[in-house]
Amino acid sequence: MTMPSETLEKRPTRRVAFDGWTAGSLVLAATLLMPIVAVGWMALFPTENVWPHLVRNALPVYLGNTLALMAMVGFGTALVGTAAAWLVVMTDFPGRRLLEWALLAPLAMPAYIGAYALVDLLEYAGPVQTGLRALFGWQDSRDYWFPEIRSIWAAGFVLTLALYPYVYLLARAAFREQSVCALEVGRALGCGPWGVFWRVGLPLARPAVVAGSAIAMMETLNDFGAVDYFNVPTLTRGVFSIWLDTYNAGGAAQIAMVMLGFVLLLLAIERISRRGKRFHHTSRRYRPIRRTRPKRLRKFIVIGVCAFPVLLGFVLPAIVVGWHASAHLEQWADPGFWGAVINTGTLAAIAALVSCLVGIFMVYGARMSGQNAPRWLAQATALGYAAPGAVLAVGVLIPLAALDHRIADFAEASFGIDVGLILTGSAAAVVFAYVVRFSAIAHGAIDGAFGRVTPSMELAARTLGETRGGTLTRVHLPMIKGSVLTAALLIFVDSVKELPATLILRPFNFETLSTTVYGAASLEQLDQAGPAALAIIVVGLAPVALLARSLDRARPGHQMGDEMVDSLP
Repeated sequence: MTMPSETLEKRPTRRVAFDGWTAGSLVLAATLLMPIVAVGWMALFPTENVWPHLVRNALPVYLGNTLALMAMVGFGTALVGTAAAWLVVMTDFPGRRLLEWALLAPLAMPAYIGAYALVDLLEYAGPVQTGLRALFGWQDSRDYWFPEIRSIWAAGFVLTLALYPYVYLLARAAFREQSVCALEVGRALGCGPWGVFWRVGLPLARPAVVAGSAIAMMETLNDFGAVDYFNVPTLTRGVFSIWLDTYNAGGAAQIAMVMLGFVLLLLAIERISRRGKRFHHTSRRYRPIRRTRPKRLRKFIVIGVCAFPVLLGFVLPAIVVGWHASAHLEQWADPGFWGAVINTGTLAAIAALVSCLVGIFMVYGARMSGQNAPRWLAQATALGYAAPGAVLAVGVLIPLAALDHRIADFAEASFGIDVGLILTGSAAAVVFAYVVRFSAIAHGAIDGAFGRVTPSMELAARTLGETRGGTLTRVHLPMIKGSVLTAALLIFVDSVKELPATLILRPFNFETLSTTVYGAASLEQLDQAGPAALAIIVVGLAPVALLARSLDRARPGHQMGDEMVDSLP
């Protein structure tokens, strides 16, 4: 049987623009995904399979504590962040403008520093228990009851205070997006303030609350410093324990894959919860929300609810850290401290620069190719931001160590030179881990900035004979520099605070501010950690100030600056 002639004709196909930009963006995306792939490979094909032993012994403990901690932090951040956002948006009380941005301050306080400050304040030899014994004449701990400080409950409390701003930030934007019309309908139907919140405001803001809680739970999964100090065995501590105690890369990778599974599950739950639902108002007019003024006792309750997380999540730890830093001024002259400052600033600056360059190249390459594959791969690299630092460290160290040995063997065989370990023996592995983890911030900001550039600008430049590289440097970069600088700032600050990846990948006798704080706290020498901890807090205040500035100039529909929105992966 013969086929019709028209069916035998080839259909026209779209020509694939595969040039240097496209090839380079694909190579960069594959490089950023390499640690995740390496973890999966090591977990599936370990040299020594300890998985049965982990399942029988360690994994149930790690898994139970991790789930319990994530549940506590997820519920706590949703409660604190949503309540504070609703009160700030819907009520007018003394100090509201100050608390509106002060509620973001705990973002500058890493959870591990908050943990060190809490233990230093409330432990048996701390000022609180010492003062209670002196006041009531108690002799020792047998004469009174005091909550156990180093426990999973204390870890959940500290992590909640450190991470609730994620929920607050997104919930506040969601509440401000809501039209007054929907709220007035609820009041007209007889709902009081609590009924309006529960039946109207909260359902409309539910996607934002769920998204913020999911971010907080992923950060809880990534945390090592706080859970280690509170002696809570979690999956992250399991990676460190197996890796540093038994040097079993396969076992560490297998636990890391369990952590990645949790990340993917959280992302899937957040996406599924929004499927088939619409959370928007249909009115074409936007009227600003009229804030109510609570009277008498309610006013003080509102102020207390909003001030409580700020005082315990930022002010109190900052006072403890500042007291240690000021009471031991000799620490500021310690060469080790300034060496850590230089190391931290150098690594963070290089990571921010490389991440932004990678983001520009990948976004522009995908834009030039016009194909879906580069864009999909670039979006897949955002998984590095969701992956815990300990997971990335395992995925970075093993492949780079293998490459290091190949380079060393080749150099010695070909030139008779012993070059040593170039990548894993230096800070290059740390920078690579930072880039893998935080490049999603640069990609989101730069991609959004490119989308706001009018296509006619690029067409005009190309018509005048400008090359693609020239169009990028002379047209695009001057127009997107604000977003690039914002992303660089956020990556710099996150790199300064990063602890798990730095602990595993740093070279021998190489200290940063975060490892200096962790090392001193591990030896119960919190006074020596004061300057380094204070420096981290001060650096962390930079993005908080930027966010506060965005809140001040907020307008309906654009609660934060465009650069800050694009920088949220």
